Amino acid sequence: MATIAELDVQLVGYTAFENPHGVEWTTEASDASAMVEFAGRACYETWDKPNPHTATNDAYVRHILDVGHMTVLEHASATMYLRGVSRSCSHEIMRHRHFSFSQLSQRYVPSDEARVVVPEAVRINEKLTELFLQTADVAYDAYSELLDGISESFAHEPNAVLRMKQARQAARAILPNCAETRFAMSGNLRSWRHFIGMRAAEHADPEIRRIAVTCLRLLQRQAPEVFEDFSITTLRDGAEMATSPYVSDV
Repeated sequence: MATIAELDVQLVGYTAFENPHGVEWTTEASDASAMVEFAGRACYETWDKPNPHTATNDAYVRHILDVGHMTVLEHASATMYLRGVSRSCSHEIMRHRHFSFSQLSQRYVPSDEARVVVPEAVRINEKLTELFLQTADVAYDAYSELLDGISESFAHEPNAVLRMKQARQAARAILPNCAETRFAMSGNLRSWRHFIGMRAAEHADPEIRRIAVTCLRLLQRQAPEVFEDFSITTLRDGAEMATSPYVSDV
Protein backbone atom coordinates (compact mmCIF):
# COMPACT_ATOMS: atom_id res chain seq x y z
CA MET A 1 0.00 0.00 0.00
CA ALA A 2 1.06 3.59 -0.56
CA THR A 3 3.00 5.22 2.26
CA ILE A 4 2.41 8.65 3.73
CA ALA A 5 5.16 11.21 3.16
CA GLU A 6 5.64 13.57 6.10
CA LEU A 7 6.45 17.25 5.63
CA ASP A 8 10.11 18.14 6.13
CA VAL A 9 11.39 21.69 5.60
CA GLN A 10 15.03 22.64 6.17
CA LEU A 11 16.82 25.96 5.86
CA VAL A 12 19.84 25.09 3.72
CA GLY A 13 21.16 28.48 2.68
CA TYR A 14 21.02 32.11 3.77
CA THR A 15 22.78 35.44 3.37
CA ALA A 16 26.12 35.91 5.12
CA PHE A 17 27.13 39.52 5.80
CA GLU A 18 30.60 40.98 6.08
CA ASN A 19 31.07 44.67 6.77
CA PRO A 20 33.04 46.34 3.94
CA HIS A 21 36.44 47.90 4.53
CA GLY A 22 36.34 51.64 5.02
CA VAL A 23 32.87 51.73 6.60
CA GLU A 24 32.99 52.44 10.32
CA TRP A 25 29.76 50.83 11.41
CA THR A 26 28.78 47.99 13.69
CA THR A 27 25.55 46.22 14.55
CA GLU A 28 24.55 43.66 17.12
CA ALA A 29 22.81 41.55 14.45
CA SER A 30 24.43 39.21 11.96
CA ASP A 31 23.99 37.85 8.45
CA ALA A 32 20.52 38.53 6.97
CA SER A 33 19.36 41.07 9.57
CA ALA A 34 22.70 42.90 9.39
CA MET A 35 22.49 42.93 5.60
CA VAL A 36 19.06 44.55 5.72
CA GLU A 37 20.21 47.27 8.11
CA PHE A 38 23.38 47.90 6.13
CA ALA A 39 21.44 48.29 2.89
CA GLY A 40 19.07 50.75 4.52
CA ARG A 41 21.83 52.83 6.09
CA ALA A 42 23.76 52.82 2.80
CA CYS A 43 21.01 54.96 1.29
CA TYR A 44 21.81 57.85 3.65
CA GLU A 45 25.19 56.74 5.05
CA THR A 46 23.89 56.96 8.61
CA TRP A 47 26.75 54.83 9.88
CA ASP A 48 26.97 56.87 13.10
CA LYS A 49 23.31 56.06 13.92
CA PRO A 50 22.21 59.67 14.50
CA ASN A 51 18.64 58.69 15.44
CA PRO A 52 18.62 57.02 18.89
CA HIS A 53 15.19 55.55 18.15
CA THR A 54 16.65 53.38 15.35
CA ALA A 55 20.10 52.75 16.82
CA THR A 56 19.58 49.01 17.35
CA ASN A 57 19.08 46.56 14.53
CA ASP A 58 15.70 45.50 15.87
CA ALA A 59 14.46 49.10 16.00
CA TYR A 60 15.91 49.90 12.59
CA VAL A 61 14.23 46.94 10.90
CA ARG A 62 10.96 47.75 12.63
CA HIS A 63 11.23 51.31 11.26
CA ILE A 64 11.75 49.87 7.78
CA LEU A 65 8.53 47.88 8.15
CA ASP A 66 6.72 50.94 9.54
CA VAL A 67 7.60 53.15 6.57
CA GLY A 68 7.26 50.39 3.98
CA HIS A 69 10.85 50.62 2.73
CA MET A 70 10.68 46.96 1.71
CA THR A 71 13.27 47.07 -1.07
CA VAL A 72 16.11 46.76 1.44
CA LEU A 73 14.76 43.33 2.40
CA GLU A 74 15.58 42.17 -1.11
CA HIS A 75 19.33 42.18 -0.37
CA ALA A 76 19.08 39.20 1.98
CA SER A 77 17.83 35.78 0.95
CA ALA A 78 17.10 32.28 2.23
CA THR A 79 16.84 28.85 0.61
CA MET A 80 14.61 26.05 1.88
CA TYR A 81 14.62 22.39 0.90
CA LEU A 82 11.13 20.92 1.12
CA ARG A 83 10.11 17.27 1.15
CA GLY A 84 6.80 15.61 1.79
CA VAL A 85 4.87 18.16 -0.31
CA SER A 86 2.06 17.11 -2.63
CA ARG A 87 2.44 17.84 -6.31
CA SER A 88 -0.78 19.87 -6.21
CA CYS A 89 0.57 22.04 -3.40
CA SER A 90 3.89 22.58 -5.16
CA HIS A 91 1.99 23.90 -8.19
CA GLU A 92 0.37 26.49 -5.94
CA ILE A 93 3.65 27.43 -4.26
CA MET A 94 5.34 27.94 -7.61
CA ARG A 95 2.85 30.61 -8.54
CA HIS A 96 5.02 32.88 -6.37
CA ARG A 97 7.17 34.04 -9.26
CA HIS A 98 9.72 36.01 -7.22
CA PHE A 99 11.21 32.75 -5.97
CA SER A 100 13.57 30.36 -7.73
CA PHE A 101 12.63 26.67 -7.71
CA SER A 102 14.42 23.42 -8.51
CA GLN A 103 11.95 20.55 -8.35
CA LEU A 104 12.29 16.77 -8.52
CA SER A 105 12.00 15.58 -12.13
CA GLN A 106 9.43 12.87 -12.76
CA ARG A 107 11.06 12.31 -16.16
CA TYR A 108 14.39 11.23 -14.66
CA VAL A 109 13.50 9.91 -11.20
CA PRO A 110 11.29 6.80 -11.27
CA SER A 111 8.28 6.66 -8.96
CA ASP A 112 9.00 3.14 -7.78
CA GLU A 113 7.67 3.82 -4.28
CA ALA A 114 4.13 5.15 -3.85
CA ARG A 115 4.78 8.05 -1.47
CA VAL A 116 1.81 10.38 -1.11
CA VAL A 117 0.66 13.36 0.94
CA VAL A 118 -2.71 12.81 2.58
CA PRO A 119 -4.84 15.93 3.27
CA GLU A 120 -5.51 16.46 6.96
CA ALA A 121 -9.29 16.41 6.33
CA VAL A 122 -8.84 12.83 5.11
CA ARG A 123 -6.11 11.79 7.54
CA ILE A 124 -8.22 12.36 10.65
CA ASN A 125 -10.56 9.59 9.49
CA GLU A 126 -9.06 6.08 9.43
CA LYS A 127 -11.49 4.69 6.85
CA LEU A 128 -11.08 7.65 4.52
CA THR A 129 -7.31 7.42 4.84
CA GLU A 130 -7.42 3.74 3.89
CA LEU A 131 -9.60 4.56 0.88
CA PHE A 132 -7.24 7.37 -0.11
CA LEU A 133 -4.18 5.11 0.02
CA GLN A 134 -5.95 2.35 -1.89
CA THR A 135 -6.86 4.80 -4.62
CA ALA A 136 -3.26 6.00 -4.80
CA ASP A 137 -2.17 2.38 -5.14
CA VAL A 138 -4.38 1.99 -8.20
CA ALA A 139 -2.72 4.99 -9.84
CA TYR A 140 0.79 3.79 -9.03
CA ASP A 141 0.02 0.26 -10.25
CA ALA A 142 -1.22 1.77 -13.52
CA TYR A 143 1.95 3.87 -13.69
CA SER A 144 4.10 0.77 -13.35
CA GLU A 145 2.19 -1.09 -16.06
CA LEU A 146 2.28 1.90 -18.39
CA LEU A 147 6.00 2.33 -17.78
CA ASP A 148 6.68 -1.31 -18.72
CA GLY A 149 4.47 -1.15 -21.82
CA ILE A 150 5.84 2.14 -23.07
CA SER A 151 9.41 0.98 -22.47
CA GLU A 152 8.78 -1.96 -24.80
CA SER A 153 7.59 0.39 -27.54
CA PHE A 154 10.89 2.28 -27.28
CA ALA A 155 12.98 -0.90 -27.36
CA HIS A 156 14.54 0.23 -30.65
CA GLU A 157 16.16 3.22 -28.90
CA PRO A 158 19.81 2.24 -28.20
CA ASN A 159 20.32 4.94 -25.53
CA ALA A 160 19.00 3.39 -22.30
CA VAL A 161 18.81 6.73 -20.44
CA LEU A 162 16.83 8.34 -23.25
CA ARG A 163 14.61 5.27 -23.55
CA MET A 164 13.61 5.41 -19.87
CA LYS A 165 13.15 9.17 -19.94
CA GLN A 166 10.74 8.86 -22.84
CA ALA A 167 8.82 6.15 -21.01
CA ARG A 168 8.64 8.05 -17.71
CA GLN A 169 7.57 11.33 -19.30
CA ALA A 170 4.57 9.56 -20.83
CA ALA A 171 3.68 7.33 -17.87
CA ARG A 172 3.89 10.18 -15.31
CA ALA A 173 0.62 11.60 -16.64
CA ILE A 174 -1.24 9.00 -14.58
CA LEU A 175 0.42 9.94 -11.27
CA PRO A 176 -1.98 11.61 -8.81
CA ASN A 177 -1.80 15.15 -7.44
CA CYS A 178 -1.11 13.67 -4.01
CA ALA A 179 2.23 12.27 -5.19
CA GLU A 180 5.10 13.52 -3.03
CA THR A 181 7.51 16.00 -4.56
CA ARG A 182 10.73 17.57 -3.30
CA PHE A 183 12.26 20.90 -4.26
CA ALA A 184 14.60 23.74 -3.35
CA MET A 185 13.01 27.17 -2.95
CA SER A 186 15.07 30.38 -2.85
CA GLY A 187 13.96 33.96 -2.42
CA ASN A 188 14.82 37.27 -0.84
CA LEU A 189 13.33 38.16 2.53
CA ARG A 190 10.73 40.45 1.00
CA SER A 191 9.45 37.52 -1.05
CA TRP A 192 9.43 35.26 2.01
CA ARG A 193 7.42 37.84 3.97
CA HIS A 194 4.91 38.05 1.13
CA PHE A 195 4.67 34.26 0.84
CA ILE A 196 4.11 33.82 4.57
CA GLY A 197 1.64 36.70 4.74
CA MET A 198 -0.44 35.15 1.96
CA ARG A 199 -0.10 31.45 2.71
CA ALA A 200 -0.02 31.32 6.51
CA ALA A 201 -3.40 33.05 6.67
CA GLU A 202 -6.43 31.30 8.15
CA HIS A 203 -8.20 30.77 4.82
CA ALA A 204 -5.18 29.43 2.94
CA ASP A 205 -5.04 25.79 1.85
CA PRO A 206 -4.18 23.75 4.98
CA GLU A 207 -1.12 22.09 3.45
CA ILE A 208 0.44 25.28 2.14
CA ARG A 209 -0.45 27.07 5.39
CA ARG A 210 1.46 24.46 7.37
CA ILE A 211 4.44 24.88 5.04
CA ALA A 212 4.34 28.68 5.41
CA VAL A 213 4.22 28.49 9.21
CA THR A 214 7.10 25.99 9.22
CA CYS A 215 9.17 28.30 7.01
CA LEU A 216 8.30 31.23 9.27
CA ARG A 217 9.67 29.45 12.34
CA LEU A 218 12.95 28.74 10.55
CA LEU A 219 13.25 32.33 9.37
CA GLN A 220 12.42 33.72 12.79
CA ARG A 221 15.41 31.82 14.16
CA GLN A 222 17.69 32.95 11.35
CA ALA A 223 16.56 36.59 11.02
CA PRO A 224 14.36 37.33 14.06
CA GLU A 225 14.44 41.10 13.55
CA VAL A 226 12.88 40.74 10.08
CA PHE A 227 10.17 38.21 11.01
CA GLU A 228 9.42 38.79 14.70
CA ASP A 229 6.29 40.83 13.85
CA PHE A 230 4.53 37.64 12.70
CA SER A 231 2.57 35.93 15.44
CA ILE A 232 1.59 32.26 15.28
CA THR A 233 -1.78 31.24 16.71
CA THR A 234 -3.74 28.00 16.91
CA LEU A 235 -7.05 27.59 15.09
CA ARG A 236 -10.07 25.71 16.43
CA ASP A 237 -9.09 22.54 14.58
CA GLY A 238 -5.62 22.56 16.13
CA ALA A 239 -3.84 23.80 12.99
CA GLU A 240 -1.65 26.90 13.10
CA MET A 241 -1.76 30.20 11.27
CA ALA A 242 0.40 33.33 11.28
CA THR A 243 -0.39 37.01 10.86
CA SER A 244 1.49 40.29 10.82
CA PRO A 245 0.26 43.82 11.60
CA TYR A 246 2.16 45.08 8.57
CA VAL A 247 -0.58 44.31 6.09
CA SER A 248 0.87 46.60 3.40
CA ASP A 249 3.93 44.45 2.83
CA VAL A 250 2.03 41.19 2.28
